[in-house]
Amino acid sequence: MTLPEAFIKRTTELLGDNFGALEKALGETPPTSIRVNNKMDYAPSKNQVPWCETGYYLDERPLFTADPLFHAGVYYVQEASSMFLQQAVMQHFKEARTVLDLCAAPGGKSTLLSQALSENSLLVSNEIIRSRAYILAENLIKWGNPNVVVTNNEPKDFSNLPGFFDAVVVDAPCSGEGMFRKDAGAIDEWSEYNVSLCATRQREILSSVWDSLKEDGILVYSTCTFNREENENNVCWICEELGADLLKIDLQANSDIISSDYGYRFYPHKTKGEGFFISVVRKTSQTNKTSNKIKTDKKGIKIVALNNIPTISLTDTNNWTIINDNNRLNAFSTDRLNDYLLINKQLKCMQSGLLLGEIKGTDFIPSASVALSKRLDKESVETVEVDLNTAILFLKKEAIFLPDSKRGYLLVCYRGQALGWLKNMGNRCNNLYPQEWRIRMKL
Repeated sequence: MTLPEAFIKRTTELLGDNFGALEKALGETPPTSIRVNNKMDYAPSKNQVPWCETGYYLDERPLFTADPLFHAGVYYVQEASSMFLQQAVMQHFKEARTVLDLCAAPGGKSTLLSQALSENSLLVSNEIIRSRAYILAENLIKWGNPNVVVTNNEPKDFSNLPGFFDAVVVDAPCSGEGMFRKDAGAIDEWSEYNVSLCATRQREILSSVWDSLKEDGILVYSTCTFNREENENNVCWICEELGADLLKIDLQANSDIISSDYGYRFYPHKTKGEGFFISVVRKTSQTNKTSNKIKTDKKGIKIVALNNIPTISLTDTNNWTIINDNNRLNAFSTDRLNDYLLINKQLKCMQSGLLLGEIKGTDFIPSASVALSKRLDKESVETVEVDLNTAILFLKKEAIFLPDSKRGYLLVCYRGQALGWLKNMGNRCNNLYPQEWRIRMKL
């Protein structure tokens, strides 16, 4: 690995005699880590990520595509340093019911947030690039928590919701210095000009989204880079120009995490992970709250009783409002229905609530979303347990024959974990796995 001379000079000034250790670490193989869901009792190793109770290091990197449990949302492949977000959530999000993950794709931090927040919370996961927003939605669907809205908006669009969010997470696009050993392209794209460009863009993003955070709300700012321009200098600017107080994170026994004047740093020569910076602040400036006068008109909304939907049932049956939108049935938390309607009115929503399925004629076709949801009552549906080979065929959306299984819609499961639906016709099965999710790799 050949590092840019300007990067060496700047980072040596930052680290002093420790730069050699960093340079050596950047030439080593990066560790592989995953974060597990609470869908099943799953502990892939005894080597736990110290700052994340659901994070694990793997001894080697397997072919995740060939593991049906990966597609079932049992775990998410995530860089270990970024899992430190869990500490910020545990220590500072106790009152947070409405949270925005502004730069959310591909979904590592959003899946962590959706699991860490309370059941009555609402997470808005946003991605400005539409193709990446589809990937974000897929990963969140597979994770299985229904308390999520996926949006495809620019940061400035959130000014339509002043003071709406209790907490905002900005994992900002950056120069990527902390990912050099995982992404050779980041080295080729690096320049001092790009660092300056990124720092300016980050401030624009923060300014655009600031009004959507309520007074006393929590902002988490993070990057995967080393330089102060994109890290501490930006946090200092937030505090002095936007109006915020710096908050501390208790590092507990994680002594290799570096505490700086405006945040916390992860270096690959110190911690088992990639380069990462994170800081938490509390907003002190005033913001007008989203007006209650903004209409969330319920006229024309068709509400459906859950017990009138064939094929499926949800847990906590009294807590759902089912809306028929052009024969697509979506379930929303009744307590948060007005918030869902407001978000759908103000933003470009790609996924909102829990899609149950679609009515076609006299048939109700259950969705992949409800198949993978933690709120599906599996006792209410017919399931079929399949072996590894059959699971891979299903995930490739290839033909499957189950002549000995019941007719109708079947929930395909591998090791007890739902993968999706098929409709068994006896002599053949209609594979209902989403076309855009199918495995394309030759296995």
